[in-house]
Amino acid sequence: MIQSSDKTMLRALAGETLSRPPFWLMRQAGRYLAEYRAVRKNARNFLEFCHSPDLAVEVTLQPLRRYGMDAAILFSDILVIPDALGQKVEFREGEGPVLQPIRSAAELQALSLDGLLDHMAPIFETVRRLSHEIPETTALIGFAGAPWTVATYMVEGKGSKDYPITRSWAYGDPQTFSKLIDLLVEATALYLIEQVKNGAEILQLFDSWAGVLPPSEFRRWVIEPTITLVQRVKAACPDVPIIGFPRGAGLQYVDFVRETGVDGVSLDSTIPVTWAAETLQPHCTLQGNMDNMLLVAGGTAMEQELNHILDVLGQGPFIFNLGHGIVPQTPPEHVARLTEIIQQRG
Repeated sequence: MIQSSDKTMLRALAGETLSRPPFWLMRQAGRYLAEYRAVRKNARNFLEFCHSPDLAVEVTLQPLRRYGMDAAILFSDILVIPDALGQKVEFREGEGPVLQPIRSAAELQALSLDGLLDHMAPIFETVRRLSHEIPETTALIGFAGAPWTVATYMVEGKGSKDYPITRSWAYGDPQTFSKLIDLLVEATALYLIEQVKNGAEILQLFDSWAGVLPPSEFRRWVIEPTITLVQRVKAACPDVPIIGFPRGAGLQYVDFVRETGVDGVSLDSTIPVTWAAETLQPHCTLQGNMDNMLLVAGGTAMEQELNHILDVLGQGPFIFNLGHGIVPQTPPEHVARLTEIIQQRG
């Protein structure tokens, strides 16, 4: 019988330095794969796709069949939480997510935790099925968006470059804005704990827009909610490691790592790996951080950077990944080459 100690992802997150680091890639299931595009046609919209266990299980397994990553990550989206809270969420072709904006205390009151887990039951079924269908040595990652990042979409009503409406509300009326963050902490804790109950072995928190905040606001809206969220999840699931990903945090990665209680931190591509090895790796497992466009380019440029990251960060507890998700134009053969180089390290 396979034990958790045989899963290299869990060993790395427990602080072990491995001769061949485990790897997985953010958005490893996605449009760069022809088999993903074929399955995607079977759902009317992206939310339906996320809530269809047959489809979600299949696309989660696809990259494992091709490349043999050391982890599978649940196929879903960070905006399933606003949807479950009662906010109108749509994914429009060519436009991305569009939400009915939440911008006042009155609009906040329309959101509710009632029925949250029931609404997400198909996602938990996906997790449960994956826990039985992935290879025995492959770890299963559950995930959620971090409160700040999910809030930006809920307030702006769509993606943005700098989230001016959200930042103005957070800075100008922090008392009311904190009610939204508190609601998201509670909803996210419930969601993540339920993922673990259904078989998730590792959790990742995606804070994709943490980097738009200055230091004092970063502490209030990224670090402090993450501390609370990690404590809530760890109280219920003490043995499940949590990876934080405060993309764009820069020097603030230091406080994030030291204060939040995460077991690992995912680095974006702007972070120098030598600095990360010296400053962050003594405190937790590092994950990252190759530029996703190097995976698009392939060839010598990709291979040189890949080997540099493996050489530097591989001296301590480390999981190889990208600094952001795989983009649709990525040639699958470049992912195959990356996989080959990593696996040769074993």
